[in-house]
Amino acid sequence: MSTNLNGNPATEPHPEPLTGRFIRLEKLDPRRHGDDLWQVLQGPGADGLLWDYLPYGPFSERAPFDRWLEDNASSRDPLFYSVVDLASGQVQGILSLMSIVPAHGRIEIGHIAFGAAMQRTPKGTEAVYLLGKLSFELGNRRLEWKCNNANARSRRAAERFGFSFEGVFRQHMVVKDQNRETAWYSILDDEWPAIAAGFERWLSEDNQRSEGQLRTLEACRAAP
Repeated sequence: MSTNLNGNPATEPHPEPLTGRFIRLEKLDPRRHGDDLWQVLQGPGADGLLWDYLPYGPFSERAPFDRWLEDNASSRDPLFYSVVDLASGQVQGILSLMSIVPAHGRIEIGHIAFGAAMQRTPKGTEAVYLLGKLSFELGNRRLEWKCNNANARSRRAAERFGFSFEGVFRQHMVVKDQNRETAWYSILDDEWPAIAAGFERWLSEDNQRSEGQLRTLEACRAAP
Protein backbone atom coordinates (compact mmCIF):
# COMPACT_ATOMS: atom_id res chain seq x y z
CA MET A 1 0.00 0.00 0.00
CA SER A 2 1.13 3.53 -0.76
CA THR A 3 2.85 5.39 2.02
CA ASN A 4 1.99 8.80 0.53
CA LEU A 5 -1.11 9.37 2.65
CA ASN A 6 -0.06 12.51 4.48
CA GLY A 7 -2.00 14.93 2.30
CA ASN A 8 1.01 16.18 0.34
CA PRO A 9 0.02 16.53 -3.32
CA ALA A 10 2.16 15.27 -6.15
CA THR A 11 4.10 17.82 -8.17
CA GLU A 12 2.72 18.76 -11.56
CA PRO A 13 4.95 17.69 -14.44
CA HIS A 14 6.98 20.30 -16.30
CA PRO A 15 7.99 19.60 -19.90
CA GLU A 16 11.72 19.24 -19.43
CA PRO A 17 13.61 16.86 -21.75
CA LEU A 18 13.99 13.26 -20.59
CA THR A 19 16.87 11.31 -22.13
CA GLY A 20 17.27 7.57 -22.22
CA ARG A 21 19.53 5.15 -24.04
CA PHE A 22 17.58 5.14 -27.32
CA ILE A 23 15.31 8.18 -27.26
CA ARG A 24 14.81 11.66 -25.86
CA LEU A 25 11.41 13.02 -24.88
CA GLU A 26 10.92 16.72 -25.62
CA LYS A 27 7.88 18.95 -25.20
CA LEU A 28 5.94 18.84 -28.44
CA ASP A 29 6.99 21.75 -30.65
CA PRO A 30 5.08 21.80 -33.98
CA ARG A 31 7.64 24.06 -35.66
CA ARG A 32 10.57 21.77 -34.89
CA HIS A 33 8.77 18.44 -34.87
CA GLY A 34 5.88 18.86 -37.30
CA ASP A 35 7.59 17.76 -40.53
CA ASP A 36 8.92 14.55 -38.99
CA LEU A 37 5.61 13.74 -37.31
CA TRP A 38 3.68 14.27 -40.54
CA GLN A 39 6.06 11.91 -42.30
CA VAL A 40 6.05 9.12 -39.71
CA LEU A 41 2.36 9.30 -38.76
CA GLN A 42 0.77 10.05 -42.14
CA GLY A 43 3.42 9.55 -44.81
CA PRO A 44 4.22 6.51 -46.95
CA GLY A 45 4.76 3.43 -44.82
CA ALA A 46 2.82 4.82 -41.84
CA ASP A 47 0.99 2.33 -39.64
CA GLY A 48 -2.47 1.91 -41.16
CA LEU A 49 -3.97 0.87 -37.81
CA LEU A 50 -2.53 3.81 -35.87
CA TRP A 51 -5.69 5.95 -35.78
CA ASP A 52 -8.30 3.21 -35.38
CA TYR A 53 -8.82 3.68 -31.65
CA LEU A 54 -7.77 7.32 -31.24
CA PRO A 55 -10.51 9.98 -31.07
CA TYR A 56 -8.94 11.94 -33.95
CA GLY A 57 -7.26 11.22 -37.25
CA PRO A 58 -6.29 10.06 -39.75
CA PHE A 59 -5.41 13.31 -41.47
CA SER A 60 -5.53 13.40 -45.25
CA GLU A 61 -4.21 16.98 -45.41
CA ARG A 62 -1.38 18.75 -43.64
CA ALA A 63 -3.32 21.83 -42.42
CA PRO A 64 -5.68 20.00 -40.03
CA PHE A 65 -2.76 17.87 -38.84
CA ASP A 66 -0.81 21.04 -38.00
CA ARG A 67 -3.79 22.49 -36.15
CA TRP A 68 -4.02 19.27 -34.15
CA LEU A 69 -0.34 19.54 -33.24
CA GLU A 70 -0.74 23.20 -32.24
CA ASP A 71 -3.68 22.37 -29.98
CA ASN A 72 -1.70 19.54 -28.38
CA ALA A 73 1.37 21.72 -27.89
CA SER A 74 -0.63 24.40 -26.06
CA SER A 75 -2.19 21.92 -23.64
CA ARG A 76 -0.98 21.33 -20.07
CA ASP A 77 -3.26 18.34 -19.56
CA PRO A 78 -2.65 16.35 -21.67
CA LEU A 79 1.02 17.35 -21.66
CA PHE A 80 2.45 16.13 -24.97
CA TYR A 81 5.98 14.91 -25.61
CA SER A 82 7.67 14.17 -28.91
CA VAL A 83 9.86 11.08 -29.12
CA VAL A 84 13.24 11.83 -30.72
CA ASP A 85 15.35 8.92 -31.94
CA LEU A 86 18.86 9.55 -30.61
CA ALA A 87 20.57 7.69 -33.45
CA SER A 88 18.99 9.66 -36.30
CA GLY A 89 17.57 12.78 -34.63
CA GLN A 90 14.21 12.07 -36.26
CA VAL A 91 11.00 12.61 -34.30
CA GLN A 92 9.20 9.28 -34.53
CA GLY A 93 6.14 9.58 -32.30
CA ILE A 94 4.24 11.38 -29.58
CA LEU A 95 2.63 10.52 -26.24
CA SER A 96 1.40 12.40 -23.22
CA LEU A 97 0.92 12.60 -19.51
CA MET A 98 -2.77 13.27 -18.87
CA SER A 99 -5.58 13.09 -16.32
CA ILE A 100 -3.15 14.82 -13.96
CA VAL A 101 -4.64 15.06 -10.46
CA PRO A 102 -1.86 16.09 -8.04
CA ALA A 103 -4.20 16.29 -5.04
CA HIS A 104 -4.84 12.56 -5.26
CA GLY A 105 -1.50 11.58 -6.73
CA ARG A 106 -2.73 10.06 -9.94
CA ILE A 107 -1.61 10.50 -13.54
CA GLU A 108 -2.02 8.65 -16.84
CA ILE A 109 0.07 7.87 -19.92
CA GLY A 110 -2.02 8.24 -23.07
CA HIS A 111 -2.54 9.71 -26.54
CA ILE A 112 0.18 7.38 -27.83
CA ALA A 113 1.00 7.58 -31.54
CA PHE A 114 4.24 5.81 -32.42
CA GLY A 115 5.42 5.68 -36.01
CA ALA A 116 6.44 2.42 -37.64
CA ALA A 117 10.13 3.13 -36.96
CA MET A 118 9.43 2.88 -33.22
CA GLN A 119 7.38 -0.28 -33.29
CA ARG A 120 9.03 -3.57 -32.33
CA THR A 121 12.07 -1.63 -31.10
CA PRO A 122 13.16 -0.59 -27.59
CA LYS A 123 12.16 3.02 -28.27
CA GLY A 124 8.47 2.81 -27.39
CA THR A 125 9.19 0.83 -24.25
CA GLU A 126 11.78 3.37 -23.16
CA ALA A 127 9.35 6.24 -23.74
CA VAL A 128 6.81 4.61 -21.41
CA TYR A 129 9.53 3.85 -18.85
CA LEU A 130 10.77 7.47 -18.83
CA LEU A 131 7.28 8.86 -18.26
CA GLY A 132 6.54 6.23 -15.62
CA LYS A 133 9.77 7.06 -13.81
CA LEU A 134 8.97 10.77 -13.92
CA SER A 135 5.42 10.17 -12.70
CA PHE A 136 6.53 8.44 -9.52
CA GLU A 137 9.44 10.83 -8.93
CA LEU A 138 6.79 13.59 -8.85
CA GLY A 139 5.11 11.84 -5.93
CA ASN A 140 2.18 10.19 -7.67
CA ARG A 141 0.58 7.18 -6.03
CA ARG A 142 -1.01 5.77 -9.17
CA LEU A 143 -0.09 5.60 -12.87
CA GLU A 144 -2.97 4.78 -15.20
CA TRP A 145 -3.35 3.31 -18.68
CA LYS A 146 -6.77 3.30 -20.36
CA CYS A 147 -7.75 2.07 -23.79
CA ASN A 148 -10.68 0.91 -25.87
CA ASN A 149 -11.45 -2.61 -24.69
CA ALA A 150 -11.45 -3.69 -28.34
CA ASN A 151 -7.89 -2.41 -28.83
CA ALA A 152 -5.98 -5.67 -28.44
CA ARG A 153 -2.62 -4.05 -29.22
CA SER A 154 -2.96 -1.49 -26.44
CA ARG A 155 -4.18 -4.09 -23.95
CA ARG A 156 -1.20 -6.35 -24.73
CA ALA A 157 1.14 -3.38 -24.36
CA ALA A 158 -0.28 -2.44 -20.95
CA GLU A 159 0.18 -5.97 -19.66
CA ARG A 160 3.67 -6.23 -21.11
CA PHE A 161 4.67 -2.98 -19.39
CA GLY A 162 3.52 -4.33 -16.03
CA PHE A 163 0.18 -2.56 -15.61
CA SER A 164 -2.49 -4.47 -13.70
CA PHE A 165 -5.93 -4.88 -15.29
CA GLU A 166 -8.68 -3.38 -13.13
CA GLY A 167 -11.83 -3.83 -15.18
CA VAL A 168 -13.96 -2.43 -17.98
CA PHE A 169 -16.17 0.66 -17.94
CA ARG A 170 -19.10 -0.37 -20.10
CA GLN A 171 -20.60 2.16 -22.56
CA HIS A 172 -18.03 4.63 -21.30
CA MET A 173 -17.78 6.90 -24.36
CA VAL A 174 -18.90 7.47 -27.92
CA VAL A 175 -15.81 7.84 -30.15
CA LYS A 176 -16.07 8.38 -33.90
CA ASP A 177 -19.77 7.46 -33.66
CA GLN A 178 -18.90 4.12 -32.09
CA ASN A 179 -19.51 2.83 -28.58
CA ARG A 180 -16.32 2.59 -26.54
CA GLU A 181 -15.95 0.35 -23.56
CA THR A 182 -12.80 1.33 -21.69
CA ALA A 183 -10.30 -1.06 -20.14
CA TRP A 184 -8.52 0.35 -17.07
CA TYR A 185 -5.00 -0.56 -15.95
CA SER A 186 -2.70 0.82 -13.27
CA ILE A 187 0.69 0.66 -11.59
CA LEU A 188 0.86 1.73 -7.93
CA ASP A 189 3.79 3.47 -6.31
CA ASP A 190 4.75 0.47 -4.17
CA GLU A 191 4.74 -1.73 -7.29
CA TRP A 192 6.89 0.63 -9.34
CA PRO A 193 10.38 -0.20 -7.97
CA ALA A 194 10.17 -3.84 -9.13
CA ILE A 195 8.59 -2.85 -12.45
CA ALA A 196 11.20 -0.14 -13.00
CA ALA A 197 13.99 -2.63 -12.31
CA GLY A 198 12.54 -4.88 -15.01
CA PHE A 199 12.48 -2.00 -17.51
CA GLU A 200 16.09 -1.15 -16.66
CA ARG A 201 17.28 -4.74 -17.08
CA TRP A 202 15.47 -5.00 -20.41
CA LEU A 203 16.87 -1.70 -21.73
CA SER A 204 20.43 -2.42 -20.59
CA GLU A 205 23.38 -3.09 -22.88
CA ASP A 206 23.53 -6.61 -21.49
CA ASN A 207 20.04 -7.34 -22.82
CA GLN A 208 19.60 -5.07 -25.85
CA ARG A 209 22.30 -6.06 -28.32
CA SER A 210 22.86 -5.55 -32.01
CA GLU A 211 21.35 -8.97 -32.72
CA GLY A 212 18.26 -8.19 -30.63
CA GLN A 213 17.03 -8.73 -27.11
CA LEU A 214 18.17 -11.66 -25.00
CA ARG A 215 15.27 -11.69 -22.54
CA THR A 216 11.72 -10.42 -22.79
CA LEU A 217 10.49 -7.57 -20.64
CA GLU A 218 8.33 -9.98 -18.68
CA ALA A 219 11.34 -12.19 -17.97
CA CYS A 220 13.41 -9.18 -16.90
CA ARG A 221 10.65 -8.10 -14.55
CA ALA A 222 10.44 -11.57 -13.02
CA ALA A 223 14.21 -11.80 -12.49
CA PRO A 224 15.35 -11.58 -8.84
